[in-house]
Amino acid sequence: MNIKKPNYYNISLEEIKNLHGDKKPRLLLHGCCGPCSCWPLLFLCPHFDVTIMFNNSNIYPEAEYTKRLEELKRLLECIKRDFNFDVGLIVTPYDNDEFDKDLAPYGNEREGGRRCMICYRKRMGEAYDYAEENGFDYFTTVMTISRQKNSLILNSIGKELEAKHSKTKYFYSDFKKDDGIEKGKALRDKYGLYQQLCCGCKYTYEEGERRRIEKGLEK
Repeated sequence: MNIKKPNYYNISLEEIKNLHGDKKPRLLLHGCCGPCSCWPLLFLCPHFDVTIMFNNSNIYPEAEYTKRLEELKRLLECIKRDFNFDVGLIVTPYDNDEFDKDLAPYGNEREGGRRCMICYRKRMGEAYDYAEENGFDYFTTVMTISRQKNSLILNSIGKELEAKHSKTKYFYSDFKKDDGIEKGKALRDKYGLYQQLCCGCKYTYEEGERRRIEKGLEK
């Protein structure tokens, strides 16, 4: 039985339309990297006081984690300079060994399976807890910008998490819509951001290396 996917893009527009008051609501945005954050930031920042949380201990190896974090920092500097959006950044400690304990039993599954669902839920759940504990009005994730990630799954996780939090509202999104991917790519190219070739975990690392070699890119 096919489940009809809600139009999350229209839902997001309606939520923004219903915002009231001169002061922007505070929104905590889970960000996985610079390229995926480009368009979500420009979409959200005119309406929200945005802080990004980089809690991505799924990324392997640590050098890749550091590279993605530094590119995100560089993007935020560009956003501040060119659009005057002052976006805060929260970085949690990196611990791939601990994070991977829940993923390892599903290491042989293809991307998009149970391993990925656990990974999404762990990172979104941690960030949502932080949002609630620190007085944020909304929480969401940039991951709906990705062609490889199902917005129905991500928003369903968001809905589940919202039910466990009494103060912070979940902001439904599908950042791919309205040419979001193309808009994000234009910003990525403009700023020369590093574009990773895999999702980030150790189980997709070899595929990323294969793509890098095929493209003749430096490591």
